[in-house]
Amino acid sequence: MHAGLKQLVALSGFGLAMLAGQVHAAPVMMSAEWAAQACEAWNKDATLTTGLAGKWIKNDHGHGFKVIQMYRTDCEGSPYVEMRIADKGGKAMCIYGGKLETAKLDSSVDYLMHATTERWKEMGAGEYGPMKAMMFGRLEFSGPKLEAMGVMGPFGSFLMLVGKVPSDTASCPK
Repeated sequence: MHAGLKQLVALSGFGLAMLAGQVHAAPVMMSAEWAAQACEAWNKDATLTTGLAGKWIKNDHGHGFKVIQMYRTDCEGSPYVEMRIADKGGKAMCIYGGKLETAKLDSSVDYLMHATTERWKEMGAGEYGPMKAMMFGRLEFSGPKLEAMGVMGPFGSFLMLVGKVPSDTASCPK
């Protein structure tokens, strides 16, 4: 093959690799796109779908779903994201993941969680579970605390979603 042609082929391959990297870039952690992917990951996790079925998912005050809102505390001014979990066929299924839509949480059934990016990454990597995260203030949490205490195993799986869903942590959600 001619040297000039080899160089052109090599450059074309490099350009395609760069384009592929841009097309498949991970979403920013806690962005609406990330929350949609976290919702999909939730539905593939049996610990969440079956472990939260029953009493936990039925405590929704007649809304038909529970809301979990999250954000990164070191991303000041960034929007929150939201996941809605509902009883579907006897399982706790995520029916929505995306931008904030619920203006006012019901603190007796819904959850708000926030931590720094580094703490989210640590929890997502399984470095520690929800009990340690809450006891040491690594995860700020509001909502029905006694209810959450009763589902620590599934709650741990929820925190691990942060590590399962690929994300860009170098920037903040916009």
